[in-house]
Amino acid sequence: MTIHFTLNGKPEQCDVPPNVTLLDLLRDGLGLTGTKRGCEAGECGACTVLLDGRAVNSCLVLAPQVAGRDVVTVESLARRGKLSPLQRSFIEHGAVQCGFCTPGMLMSAQDLLAHTPGPSQSEIRGAIAGNLCRCTGYQQIVEAVEDAARRVDAAE
Repeated sequence: MTIHFTLNGKPEQCDVPPNVTLLDLLRDGLGLTGTKRGCEAGECGACTVLLDGRAVNSCLVLAPQVAGRDVVTVESLARRGKLSPLQRSFIEHGAVQCGFCTPGMLMSAQDLLAHTPGPSQSEIRGAIAGNLCRCTGYQQIVEAVEDAARRVDAAE
């Protein structure tokens, strides 16, 4: 079936079988490998993308379900070769270790920051609760999101 949707701000058209996941479409069909394949059961958050502005596990969304909708992947965070404030904050706070969880963490944090100005550490922890990290122990990630929120609030 043919689907039309917006991907990272640009119109996209794809022919997909009805049973292919958004994760498979992004990685295998469109070459956007920033979205990571983890558990494929919605448990790890490595495949998190934004769908109509909200974080979702792309392994649990069938590609035909995105027809007429807006999909945003981690590839869209950097603009004109410059990292976003959130990405820079992750680096500065040591929130990137092996990097496998990073795209999903970034997208979950992006959702939070878009909908919750100046989130508390508790709100940040809640927003990333669906993302598993085996390296940082989460504190650096929470601090990175908190710092990025301050930068966004100061810029506005």
